[in-house]
Amino acid sequence: MKNPFHIMLIPTLGCPARCTYCWSSEPGSPVMSIETVHEIVEWLKKFRTDRVTFTFHGGEPLLAGADFYRQALPMITAGLQHLKPEFALQSNLWLMTPELADILAEYHVPIGSSIDGPEELNDLQRGKGYFKRTMQGYEIARTHGVHVRFICTFTAQSVKQREDIFNFFLKNGFVMKLHPALPSLRSNQPGHWALDPQEYGELLVYLLDKYLDHMGEIEIMNINDLFRCVFTRRGSVCTFVDCMGNTFAIGPDGGIYPCYRFVGMSGYILGNVADHPTLQDLQQSDAWKRMDRYRQYVDQTCGECSHIRYCRGGCPYNAIVAYGGEDKGVDPNCTAYKRIFGEISDRLNREMSEAPLMEMPPFGAASKKNKKHGIMSLVGMIASR
Repeated sequence: MKNPFHIMLIPTLGCPARCTYCWSSEPGSPVMSIETVHEIVEWLKKFRTDRVTFTFHGGEPLLAGADFYRQALPMITAGLQHLKPEFALQSNLWLMTPELADILAEYHVPIGSSIDGPEELNDLQRGKGYFKRTMQGYEIARTHGVHVRFICTFTAQSVKQREDIFNFFLKNGFVMKLHPALPSLRSNQPGHWALDPQEYGELLVYLLDKYLDHMGEIEIMNINDLFRCVFTRRGSVCTFVDCMGNTFAIGPDGGIYPCYRFVGMSGYILGNVADHPTLQDLQQSDAWKRMDRYRQYVDQTCGECSHIRYCRGGCPYNAIVAYGGEDKGVDPNCTAYKRIFGEISDRLNREMSEAPLMEMPPFGAASKKNKKHGIMSLVGMIASR
């Protein structure tokens, strides 16, 4: 189970890579000081009592250097012992060293990295040499006991090679997690790489089928999460929950934001850790009130949607960027979410109605008739973990 409380630490918005479709990198960004980490710990000592996960994100968080993590990780662990902190880190791995890997391994920090598929396709999107540099860092992390999973960004171009990308992850034994490319704030053509929501929906259905065809050979995290949403009737990842008050991001200067995607956007600063604000203090900020208006907009706009309980209008950031900060629409990927949620719901209902409970095969088992895994297979697989 994921911890209910999530703090995203953004040591810097700088990044050595210059991925064409990236919107979150900021050249020349300052690096968070260890004093700011101390203030974060002091702020959180009385802020909440839930178990907490800290995710180091960016930009490229490894730019903070080994000394930063050598001090920050024990400081957070000891200072917030009552919150039982857990850690994660998102990195392209270019700056990974044996020294850094040993520090991260000591504190059981798993890493999410980014690979978009085979080398040629990946480098076309992310820049020449990206693949080799990331894989070099991956080998260092792996050999020093750091667990790494890869995130694949599908763009308007790469979605046409979805089979090659799936087979790349399958062949290499990588767990698959995917993101759709968003309009880049750094590009003169912001929509050039962005994945069309309808294509995104069809991609998710395609991957659902491939997952069921290769059950036990590969894990696709998105499909797991989407299925949990439908089966439990509640959101299981930040895109599909009311994240306000449960997720916060801390920028390099100690600014507090609703999410890492907002870091650096002055209109979305909730407060600063140096002031040790209470939740009530944050709720009085203009940024909180702006986010709360979006939440109310979702309640009104999506009230009749059958998926609202576990979708919540999708990601607020996606909607805010798409509509210029005004409450004029929900996450543009709504079309994709409806497509995959509807597909999972229909298949689940059909399988449950067609096979009486006493005649259903054990969870996770393929039907003897066609030896093909169905949606109910996911129930057993997820429940067994």
